[in-house]
Amino acid sequence: MTSVAGPDEDGDRRNVSDAAGVVALGACVTWSLITGTVHDGRPEGVLLAVLAVAAGHAAGRICGALLPVAAPVAGALAGLGLAVVLPHLSREPQVFAPLGHAGATAALLTLSAGAACCASWTATSRTLRLALRALAAGAAVTAAVLGSVTGFVACLAVLLCSLASGRVRHRGAGIVSLGLAAALTTGLTWAIAARAVPDGLLVSLEGRLTPHRIELWRDALRMARRDPGLGVGPGRFAELSTTATGTAPSDGKPHSAVLQQAAEQGVVGVALLAVAFCWVLYTLWRSPRPTPVALTAGAALTALAAIATVGNALSFTTVSAGAGLLLGLATAHPLADEPSQPASDLRPYGDRLTP
Repeated sequence: MTSVAGPDEDGDRRNVSDAAGVVALGACVTWSLITGTVHDGRPEGVLLAVLAVAAGHAAGRICGALLPVAAPVAGALAGLGLAVVLPHLSREPQVFAPLGHAGATAALLTLSAGAACCASWTATSRTLRLALRALAAGAAVTAAVLGSVTGFVACLAVLLCSLASGRVRHRGAGIVSLGLAAALTTGLTWAIAARAVPDGLLVSLEGRLTPHRIELWRDALRMARRDPGLGVGPGRFAELSTTATGTAPSDGKPHSAVLQQAAEQGVVGVALLAVAFCWVLYTLWRSPRPTPVALTAGAALTALAAIATVGNALSFTTVSAGAGLLLGLATAHPLADEPSQPASDLRPYGDRLTP
């Protein structure tokens, strides 16, 4: 059943979501400082990532309120441009494929596809909507041209999820599905690192992920088991991993955000990472934007989470800022009322919704 929230209720939702975000991100910062102090770690990377997410979120909320169509289009074009030139913007060593910058390229293209699809649901002109969906498809084509299979699959998945979101009656079911997808990806990664998958499947996955990446994961898991409470300290994986120190060139990352948190900040760090992602989904659930916009952004951010689970995407500030920007755009409250979806499209927006 469709229900439209009033201005006061929308304001209460934003206040609750914002407060939850402050608590979640603040806890991530605090814990990184604690573990860094105990183990003489370097929490600067975590602090920079949290700052980038917060800054991107704030910018997205402002730009999304003022320019609900133009802002995500600009973000999509910026992401496409950065994905092409990213290796030239980083000071990190050019690690051999498929490690290195492949994860960041796939992440930026996925966020670009998500932003373009969000803009298409806000546009009033059918021609513009088709053009913006073509832009999202262009992100997938760009990923294929750059040789990023992960990026191609992720962009295509975001585009398909966006088209399907127009038929969703209640966004709550879609949000839960996205959370389960992220949990399954995380569980599979952990199972591979722990050798808890059948041998045949493990051999097949090693061929795609490379033995080097899996050895990095296993190093991270060994560190997590050594000190499950506090981990070895943020930024210390590179000096303690035999796989990373024995490989040149190396970026010193385990190429899995979850396993890096487990190794460097223990189970509490993993729990806080999960809380931060749950806050993202909760914010989208409570968003005043139409359901397709919220679910499209959720699909893009879930795809980013999956990429980060098997890569080093979150090690790049541009990716963290882009994720925050997309979340802000999808949760902004436009100053002007958004138009109803044309009858020529799939179906009405669905519930705005009262959770």
